[in-house]
Amino acid sequence: MIPGVWSKESALLGVHTLSLAARTFLSIYVAALEGHIVKHIVRRDARSFMLMLLRWFAVAIPATFINSAIRFLECKLALAFRSRLVDHAYGLYFNDQTYYRVSNLDGRVENADHCLTDDISAFTSSVAHLYSHITKPLFDCALVTVALAQSTHQMGANVVQGPLLACAVITVTGHILKAVSPHFGQLVSEEANRKGYLRAIHSRVIANAEEIAFYNGQKVELNHLRRAYKSLVFQMNKIFRQRLWYVMLEQFLMKYVWSGTGLVMVSLPILTGARQAGTGHGSSSSSDSVSQRTQYFTTAKNLLVSGGDAVERLMSSYKEIVELAGYTARVAEMLQVFEEVSRGEYQRTAVTNSKGVHTQSCLVQFNSEGQPLIKGRILESKDGSIRLEEVPIVTPNCDIVVSSLSIAVEPGTHLLITGPNGCGKSSLLRILSGLWPIYAGLFHSRSN
Repeated sequence: MIPGVWSKESALLGVHTLSLAARTFLSIYVAALEGHIVKHIVRRDARSFMLMLLRWFAVAIPATFINSAIRFLECKLALAFRSRLVDHAYGLYFNDQTYYRVSNLDGRVENADHCLTDDISAFTSSVAHLYSHITKPLFDCALVTVALAQSTHQMGANVVQGPLLACAVITVTGHILKAVSPHFGQLVSEEANRKGYLRAIHSRVIANAEEIAFYNGQKVELNHLRRAYKSLVFQMNKIFRQRLWYVMLEQFLMKYVWSGTGLVMVSLPILTGARQAGTGHGSSSSSDSVSQRTQYFTTAKNLLVSGGDAVERLMSSYKEIVELAGYTARVAEMLQVFEEVSRGEYQRTAVTNSKGVHTQSCLVQFNSEGQPLIKGRILESKDGSIRLEEVPIVTPNCDIVVSSLSIAVEPGTHLLITGPNGCGKSSLLRILSGLWPIYAGLFHSRSN
């Protein structure tokens, strides 16, 4: 999705990263600014309060623009990733008649249209969102930790106690959530698979509407649609139930346990910090001390809220990473199938008898995985003729129509093939046009 350093995608990623870093610096500056505002309120300094309030409104303009720019760049990045991936997938899909072979000769991708549209869109959107969801919290955690350490040092308290407590609580929370986390990747992948199957049934009804109406088969198709939809609803309800208890535990740990830990972290420097003796009158020194502690509490509280939110997003991103793994598996499987099909490597459920032995195995050989081996060769004809030498006509399901066929058509010769239905007339044309593979024999074909 990112072909090189000097590509459009790389430039968008760089600008997006700078926007995320700028938003983190603005969050820290706003937190410190709010601490100064509260400090001047406690001091009853109206003039300084108004100046700080005006500065706060001035900072709101670039802050809101960066928030909007982050969302804009995330959408642009997802669209750029999708365009790049779609272009690559389309190139594979329309290479060497892959669009025909993937649905008629191979059985691994049943709904290529769904994979090329919805799955790629979900995958690229998840990648772009997950990058923002991880990069921004990492910036927040690093810079907020530095800012809190500086504030704690100014209060004359121990700088190590708060971070150690936070690390301990976060580590325990992470292990608990990882232990009880459902397999969201498998669940989401199965949901996407059932959505694709439902769409495939709708496409089949549209493509065969005339035959369905002619045979009055709407009840059968309706039953297929209802079963597919009920299967999808069952899978979605399963995901909803799994998320219900997981989100409840996640919110309890990250909202209430972490909030209590944050209050302890904020109170420690105030309760254990060195008491600074005032040099002036007692009332003035006491007022300055109260305003200073109030400023620290407000600034530290805002920084802890930002840091806690960042860590919460990092912890919750585990679920999104697992879901992304499901989309990645489907897209990767689709691209792999396209590449293998274009090379003539097919996998399809073979026909077996009651004893599990492949039928017609004397003509078609199978590998250890039960897939037919393509041993026929295609050679370029020197004189422009078309010749088949002991070539069997075999359907994609390994049904043998003609056990061995040898024929030669010279340039300028007109050939008429007649016979009853099912004798292999159209199958021979599929062999000659390269739509079906040649499992044995030689095929001398023209270069075009």
